[in-house]
Amino acid sequence: MTVKEILDAVYSAYHKPEYIYPDPLSPVRGYTLAADREVAGLIASSLAVGRVELILKAVDQVLSPLGEHPADMLKSLSLQDLQHIYSTFVYRFFKSREISSFLSAIGEALRTYGSLEALFMEHHICGRTVVDGISGFCSFIMKASDGNAGILVTPPEKGSACKRFNLYLRWMVRHDSVDPGGWEHVSPADLLVPVDTHMFDLATRMHFTSRKAGDLRTASEITEAFRAFSPDDPVRYDFSLTRLGIHPDLDKSIFDRLTF
Repeated sequence: MTVKEILDAVYSAYHKPEYIYPDPLSPVRGYTLAADREVAGLIASSLAVGRVELILKAVDQVLSPLGEHPADMLKSLSLQDLQHIYSTFVYRFFKSREISSFLSAIGEALRTYGSLEALFMEHHICGRTVVDGISGFCSFIMKASDGNAGILVTPPEKGSACKRFNLYLRWMVRHDSVDPGGWEHVSPADLLVPVDTHMFDLATRMHFTSRKAGDLRTASEITEAFRAFSPDDPVRYDFSLTRLGIHPDLDKSIFDRLTF
């Protein structure tokens, strides 16, 4: 099978809502308003480190105290309020200081710009990749958190592939039966593929990259390779391909039939 045939077969089989859980996207889809969805999405994607079952527990611990409308709640809460609410929070590298500072910075972004999309668009240049937007967004959050958000913020200047933020952008920008959307001013054509270990392995097997590190340059290479098959939506295949990593019972043998 050719690469295109494999991509389309996997997309047809797995780009479906029933394969979402236990993806961190699951709780994000529960918010009706785009204003709440963009906040929930940033929180969920930023915590997406480690085993997915534990990620979901951590996301729930953060979102539950914020109620049905986390955007309005964060605009009204002070750093001291958040430190009290999340005084016992611990997940991997993140403790009360990191999550409270991060949420406080999100609240500051909402008060300053009105939405997280508006903050992103302050720096994103349409028709180009999203690196400038990510850089400006991260810079604001780091400054507003006094640098206390830790690796909840990973700016591209440090060479990071920004996997979690690119995942967030996929959720917010694309709108179909899987990705809920909510942002209106960023084109899917500008997105970068979120490169995790599984995507890096598949991209290597498909000869999309020969690089050894999953950094920002590698993410750009992989995105350009996908663009050859989906010019206006290079992250189109991301969800379906990563199901093979999230759901260990799914059949990966289709890649054994790959031909060039």
